[in-house]
Amino acid sequence: MISLGKNEIRIGKAGLSKEVAEEIKRRLEEEGEVMVRINKNLIALGEDRKEIAKKAAELVSAELVEVRGFTFILRKSKGGEAAH
Repeated sequence: MISLGKNEIRIGKAGLSKEVAEEIKRRLEEEGEVMVRINKNLIALGEDRKEIAKKAAELVSAELVEVRGFTFILRKSKGGEAAH
């Protein structure tokens, strides 16, 4: 995982690890919205970018706002907090 900016996170070749999910949760709590970039090498390994985005949203109980290219946006669920 590489932090790109205040509310940007990168999912590397290792995929959607526990550490990445925890960082997404933390950033959602702080910022309310997070942009996540998927490493192109992960897609080359056969992973589907839309499935990765859906899985990330489910793991952190967030709303999947948009998937565009190798980037997706998650927003804190309307219920308030992201799940812990």
